[in-house]
Amino acid sequence: MVAKITVNADQSVGTISRHIYGHFAEHLGRCIYEGIWVGEDSPIPNTRGIRNDVLAALRGLNIPVLRWPGGCFADEYHWKDGVGPREQRKRMVNTHWGGVVENNHFGTHEFFDLCELLGTEPYICGNVGSGTVQEMQEWVEYMTFDGESPMANWRQANGREKPWRLKYFGVGNENWGCGGNMRAEYYADEYRRYQTYVRNYGENRLYKIAGGANVDDYHWTETLMRQAGAYMDGLSLHNYTVPGGFEVKRPALGFDEAEWFETMKLALHMDELIKRHSAIMDQYDPQKRVGLIVDEWGNWFQVEPGTNPGFLYQQNSMRDALVAGLHFHIFHRHCDRVHMANIAQTVNVLQAMILTEGEKMLLTPTYHVFEMFKVHQDAEALALHLDADVYSLGEDSIPQISGSASKRANGTIDISLCNVDPQQEASVTLQLRGLAAGKKVTGRVLTHADRNAHNTFEQPETVKPHVFEGVTKVSENGLSATLPPMSVVVLTLV
Repeated sequence: MVAKITVNADQSVGTISRHIYGHFAEHLGRCIYEGIWVGEDSPIPNTRGIRNDVLAALRGLNIPVLRWPGGCFADEYHWKDGVGPREQRKRMVNTHWGGVVENNHFGTHEFFDLCELLGTEPYICGNVGSGTVQEMQEWVEYMTFDGESPMANWRQANGREKPWRLKYFGVGNENWGCGGNMRAEYYADEYRRYQTYVRNYGENRLYKIAGGANVDDYHWTETLMRQAGAYMDGLSLHNYTVPGGFEVKRPALGFDEAEWFETMKLALHMDELIKRHSAIMDQYDPQKRVGLIVDEWGNWFQVEPGTNPGFLYQQNSMRDALVAGLHFHIFHRHCDRVHMANIAQTVNVLQAMILTEGEKMLLTPTYHVFEMFKVHQDAEALALHLDADVYSLGEDSIPQISGSASKRANGTIDISLCNVDPQQEASVTLQLRGLAAGKKVTGRVLTHADRNAHNTFEQPETVKPHVFEGVTKVSENGLSATLPPMSVVVLTLV
């Protein structure tokens, strides 16, 4: 079957917030230390302790927002331990992740320095689980108050004269689990109390994010919206793609087609989750003022053999690339409600953009999808209709092709497509309506003949984008193309 795709270039269905392409960096394993932060005395080239090679790579993604310091770590993090002279900062045990010593050398000042170097917005996650209202209030004051106060004076004494600009602030994390094992009703009250003291100082205006549901806990969403919806700007949702489930988990490499299929099907489940959580939010917020913040998503596999189980270090293959593409297409379809998404995580943890080993660094297939898809950031989502075949394995099947289209401010049209079938190519005809004839078509593709293909420090460019040569026909109102098996393609019409 030839897949038929229709794009209505003159029919916008919303704006794809750039924050959908957000990232997450937790004090977990080698994400911060060794991955982002090496210290100013490191032989690895750095800028004020932040790795130059990682900085350069992340700049290539136009990262819109970065979430920190967790994750589960956020609800045992006490920010005052991470400011002031580094040699005087309190050392602690990271009880959630590997039981290693956290020396707090990467704290508030270092994080904002990283964000400024990247040109990205900071997203701070505050401590509700083990922290106090006063502690959270004073952190916001320390970061954003421009005046005479104990916290502002302390910030200035620590080297930062002017306050930082901060928009996104999360009031707790996973408070149904590692953030306190709370009931929805209890957390709703705690959220209302804590957020009261997350104040706006001067011209700084905070976007307050409540800790939302775990996967399909619709009761949590209903309770939070009913009891605290008026006090929030965003509500989070966490859902990982975990083949085999958390008790088993599948390996990141060496998987067969059955595990490939299982992963793709689980990734597509994000669409149902967003629909059902959004429907509940619509009951209390029909104007869609409150954004759905999917601030933890991505593949979660077994750790790489021989690594610390608490460090969550896993390899990244073509399978991860397809999962990333599928998620973005889902987020695009729900851009009226999904304001932000943050993949877990940026470096060396879970579905990372970058892997490092000492002075070595590589870009993962997931990195390349983020880089290819950055053209969608803040673009107008276009109406797209797709009639395609299915990819079947045994008696089960899923759509073979996923797609999305958007229009940039300058009129350029970008169409991204995923073929999830690891065996069969896909022929597509693309009809463009409401678009002037004579558009030039270019394209890029990420694919490989081996579903387990991944980049290593010895062969860091095994999987990388190439010029797409699969366009077979271009006419006044469309084109025809052939998508390779297990491929991610971005077509650009200028």
